[in-house]
Amino acid sequence: MIITDFIINDIKPVSASQAIGDLQSLFSQTTYSHVPVTNSNVYAGCMDENDVHCYDASCIVEDYTHSLNPFFVRYETNWLDILEMFAQHRTNIMPVLDSSGKYLGYYELEDVMNFFNNTPFIREPGSVVIIEKGVLDYSFSEISQIVESNDGKIWGMFISRIENDLAQISIKLGRSNFNDILSTFRRYSYKVVSSHQEDTFLTDLRNRSKYLEKYLNI
Repeated sequence: MIITDFIINDIKPVSASQAIGDLQSLFSQTTYSHVPVTNSNVYAGCMDENDVHCYDASCIVEDYTHSLNPFFVRYETNWLDILEMFAQHRTNIMPVLDSSGKYLGYYELEDVMNFFNNTPFIREPGSVVIIEKGVLDYSFSEISQIVESNDGKIWGMFISRIENDLAQISIKLGRSNFNDILSTFRRYSYKVVSSHQEDTFLTDLRNRSKYLEKYLNI
């Protein structure tokens, strides 16, 4: 299945000439955060539910075109960019246009998340490791080399956090020599942020700490 299979048209775009009261009624019947608006059959943007309930029901949509959010994705946009657009605009509906700007339908956030859940990154068994290094110091090619040199398999990785010039990279590992990979990351000055029961390095540190504590208490 491909992402464009999830384009739907259950709710038709609202015309700019429609009454605000119609939108208020529509929102009361759905769980959508926005609704697409067309002007002369051309996509104009999306109207926010929170805004609509504050408007005069006797006015028409065109009276509030200044509040339209002109977000959309193209038919050829890949699923990861689509997911990013959902996050950027805090919406659960995403209009889809073709290359000429024609409105084709929309994606629902739940469908795109289900698509994501069926990718190998989520579906395949494995372990998620989160590592940290300076924004200017980490390298995806180096990370891949570390994993693959230890006979590991990467199902996916992405930057999950950037703060104070430090980047956290989340990696989904398949079959791997887990401890060898963690040890190599540390040898290359990556901090392993996530905790793992099978991490012998941390187990050894705990044992040494307990031994030192016992020695000092003698």
